[in-house]
Amino acid sequence: MKSKLKRPVPAIVIVCLLMVFITGCWSSREIEDLGLTFAIAIDKGKETNTEKELKEEGGSYPKKDNITLTYQFVNEKAAGAGTSGGGGSGKGDQKAYINISETGDSLQQIGSEVALRRDREVFSPHLKVVVLSEDVLRTYSIGKMLDQFFRDNEIRLSCLVLSAKGEAREALQLKENGEIPAFRLIGLGENKHKASRILPPMTLAKLIGKLHSGSSFLLQNVVAANGAVKYSGAAVINGKSRKMIGTLNEYETEGITWIRGEGKGGVVKSHDKKSQQTIAYDINKIKSKIKPIVKGSDISFHVDIESEGDLVENWNTKEVLDTQFIDRLETNIENEVKKIVGHVLKKIQHEYKADVAGFDESLRIAYPHLWKKVKNNWNDTFSKADITYSVNITITHYGTVKTQ
Repeated sequence: MKSKLKRPVPAIVIVCLLMVFITGCWSSREIEDLGLTFAIAIDKGKETNTEKELKEEGGSYPKKDNITLTYQFVNEKAAGAGTSGGGGSGKGDQKAYINISETGDSLQQIGSEVALRRDREVFSPHLKVVVLSEDVLRTYSIGKMLDQFFRDNEIRLSCLVLSAKGEAREALQLKENGEIPAFRLIGLGENKHKASRILPPMTLAKLIGKLHSGSSFLLQNVVAANGAVKYSGAAVINGKSRKMIGTLNEYETEGITWIRGEGKGGVVKSHDKKSQQTIAYDINKIKSKIKPIVKGSDISFHVDIESEGDLVENWNTKEVLDTQFIDRLETNIENEVKKIVGHVLKKIQHEYKADVAGFDESLRIAYPHLWKKVKNNWNDTFSKADITYSVNITITHYGTVKTQ
């Protein structure tokens, strides 16, 4: 009896079988067919002229004019002309972005309406930043306003959230042709090693945590004028109402950085009392520890702040840079920092009654049982707490050049 040998399966058969099971990119969408959204601005409702003209022609749907969303799309035509570097002629003179505004009372419906005006699908997985105007933040709970962003699985929770003085849509305008404003707004936050007035980024993910905790918090504020944008101060959001109750200017925002010990750089300018000359201290690092002190029912705090840095500017060129002189300059810087810290503490404690500096967290960690008793009325307790602070500045480098 002859044995039956199994013939090898032809390679073509194996390839055909594999093709059945390999799905590849069957659900992919070509990038040139998508309307890539990089930023969204949210303002109080005010129809644009384009919206009014379309409405007159019958282009409208039932809605209330509560909010206006401005979507920032990449300009595919400009991108095709290679304008990433800016300048040029012809198509190169076009902006790298297109802003489209739509007014309504539902973020989801507004997005659908924008789709009726664009020949490309609104595609938001690459959304980088959401900017909310102060008017919106004072009127609506930020939790309600961003609820759609939290639920939409197309939007990444790494998206940055900013506040804006004036109309938020103005922060999505730049003079330059070659840059997209969304990336400028993100890039400004990367300069925290140069400025202590930049807060840690508030992403959608962090914002969810703040809203669940009921803690008051800050949003980095941006101002815009004539096609220029700048980080400037912060919006104070009340933990209970989740609405904006006030602002901190740049000086006060710097004070929060010192209390939290979150600064990675920046400059403190002061004046030497003896010589009446300007000095500038460049921050290398900041360390801060908030220590809660509990005696019976009394809660107080002490903030211990330490910093090392360099003397980078000294207008007093007549004195020798000896130990006595450096000690005097360190004292001048310490007094300036104390002034900054004292000013912002007075504002958040007594004017806003909102703990946006992390005192609640230090108490929760050190005295968890006590925290459970006071957390529901924390802002009131915080506003009455005695807070002391100390500052220790060390100038580590001061150069060797002496000029007359």
